[in-house]
Amino acid sequence: MIRQYELVERVKAYDPDVDETALNRAYVYAMKMHGSQKRASGDPYFLHPLEVAGILTELKLDSRSIVTALLHDTIEDTPATLDEIEQIFGGEVARLVDGVTKLSKIELQSEQAKQAENFRKLLLAMSDDIRVLLVKLADRLHNMRTLHYIAKPEKRRRIALETLEIYAPLAERIGMQAIKDELDDLAFKELHGDARDSILKRLSFLRENGSELVARIVAELKAVIAETGIGAEIYGREKRPYSIWRKMQRKNVVFEQLSDIMAFRVTVDSIRDCYAVLGAVHGAYRMVPGRFKDFISNAKPNGYRSLHTTVIGPERQRIEIQIRTREMHEVAEYGVAAHWLYKQESGGHEGRQYRWIRGLLDILEQASNPEEFLEHTKLEMFQDQVFCFSPKGDLIALPRGATPIDFAYAVHSEIGDTCVGAKINGRMMPLRTQLQNGDQIEIITSKAQTPSPAWERFVVTGKARSRIRRFIRLREREQYVSLGRAILQKTFRQEQRPLTEKGLDRALRVFTHKTLEDLYAAVGKGDITARQVIDTVFPEARVPKDEGETGNVVPLKRMRSGKSGVNGHAIPIRGLIPGMAVHYAGCCHPIPGDRIVGIVATGKGVTIHTIDCETLEQYVDEPERWLDVAWDTGSTGEAGHTARLAVMVSNEPGGLAALTTMIAKNYGNITNLKITNRTSEFFEMIVDVEVHDVKHLTHIIAALRADPMINSVDRARG
Repeated sequence: MIRQYELVERVKAYDPDVDETALNRAYVYAMKMHGSQKRASGDPYFLHPLEVAGILTELKLDSRSIVTALLHDTIEDTPATLDEIEQIFGGEVARLVDGVTKLSKIELQSEQAKQAENFRKLLLAMSDDIRVLLVKLADRLHNMRTLHYIAKPEKRRRIALETLEIYAPLAERIGMQAIKDELDDLAFKELHGDARDSILKRLSFLRENGSELVARIVAELKAVIAETGIGAEIYGREKRPYSIWRKMQRKNVVFEQLSDIMAFRVTVDSIRDCYAVLGAVHGAYRMVPGRFKDFISNAKPNGYRSLHTTVIGPERQRIEIQIRTREMHEVAEYGVAAHWLYKQESGGHEGRQYRWIRGLLDILEQASNPEEFLEHTKLEMFQDQVFCFSPKGDLIALPRGATPIDFAYAVHSEIGDTCVGAKINGRMMPLRTQLQNGDQIEIITSKAQTPSPAWERFVVTGKARSRIRRFIRLREREQYVSLGRAILQKTFRQEQRPLTEKGLDRALRVFTHKTLEDLYAAVGKGDITARQVIDTVFPEARVPKDEGETGNVVPLKRMRSGKSGVNGHAIPIRGLIPGMAVHYAGCCHPIPGDRIVGIVATGKGVTIHTIDCETLEQYVDEPERWLDVAWDTGSTGEAGHTARLAVMVSNEPGGLAALTTMIAKNYGNITNLKITNRTSEFFEMIVDVEVHDVKHLTHIIAALRADPMINSVDRARG
């Protein structure tokens, strides 16, 4: 147990201006408040905040951080109040303590919603002062060191998983590699103890049998670097068990197949020396292609700077070498704590390495619930990075696998929302293209553009995904309300019943919706049918189920006979964005001009089929799901509707060219082509073509049939 004077001396060793009075007062106050409380280990509870304070002294944090560590559990677990702490220790300490202690019970949360809400609070607190996160990480580190004292295995696993998914990535994001490595290892020990033990045994075997090899490699590297006249320190280190295990999982290899279990680090005095050493190493040994990374020129978002290279080095061994200055090494190990940034009045969290906090706050604003926020945040923190440039040369760090859409949202939310195209290194490329290190990205925007639901399938950043989901959520709501209102208006009109707000009050009560918009949205989504609403508002109008060919119901025989509902009033689908409230069936590919019918799917809106689609047969016994819909005349001139053709082309040179040329000449755009059968005489294929409407498609079909290379062409079903 750290004694009071020992704690003060530790801080004085690196901060001569330490506030000794505040430290002594906090030590005594916390010990008194925690009194006889015990930890799961049986130790006095006060030992925990004292150890947390001790961890922070190793990081050389300021005295207010140490005081916060001593007090961080007092508000939650003792009679102490925030007002009292503010009176005794001042407003800054009170604010820090409040930011940390709100989360003191996060380990006890089993529900993801509660875990997510606590993480949200942590994010908000650390965005105000990064020291909140430093204290919380030290708190989590000591709790992980004593995790084995918790009796319930499921609780230990839950805390370990949370550490691995949230706290270790957070430590990495602020550059605190030493804490990140220890958190990873302690969580790994709990979650996959057998795997960790196996890796440790193999490392021990390599250490015993290869210790001379490591020494020889270090000696040879020293000789190579000595020729440059640069004073350098060189040493080899084993990679951490969890790092090795993740690499085995990611590359799907066994331990023996890993060639870089050992890494060698070279530390020098200046950046010039870093590049000189790199030149000497590359001059002496062959570099492994694709394994060189310059994090000095392009630092990681957390401030990490170093040169990484892999070479076929001494004794033909494949080795990884990291080259950095001694100052860079301090930052690599201790991150923000190495800078004393928190001593500045700005709080030190406005630099480039803290932009990711604002990025997470953006996700917080877009997410619909805490669970979604947690999902997107994990997405944001977990992935390796690529570095891309804007046309002005600004550096944007993104997760590996990111696309131009992710880049656009990283620059600004509005640029992402209005993105219509992207130039990568000067060439127009698809929006789903995965970006590579060093790419220069120019985003093309249009005020008429809105986020596409399809984007969510290929974006990888949490910010992009949460923004797209938010737009879809809001627009879907508008679409469902519009569709539901139209359905009810048409159904009430067919039943010759008045549709009034007062009349719908009864339906609101019965279906437990708060507003009329909620009711309309439920009808549009298919959760409630128009028939159910009419039966609720006018019980006397209720008809037996087998006689229910009224309302929005359109029987299959009547539809195919050409009688489109009562009085022929179909609901127009203009303005409804495909993929939200309305979906076009993939079995028949309806396009404007086709006679169509809607099938209501519970919770998914309406799927549009052509009237002769065979799929409709399976809904014959569910008349309440049928909806009489029609294309609105105002939408038929728009491009972007996909029709499917079954084509037979002569198997001779120029056959495929004749097909594509004829479609292009008639202003169609092929979106997909699949050869289904091939003989010595013919190719049979399915071709998806973007057209305006049926009239446009008819022109294309007629042109194709006139070509001697095309044997037959028809609209395909399915």
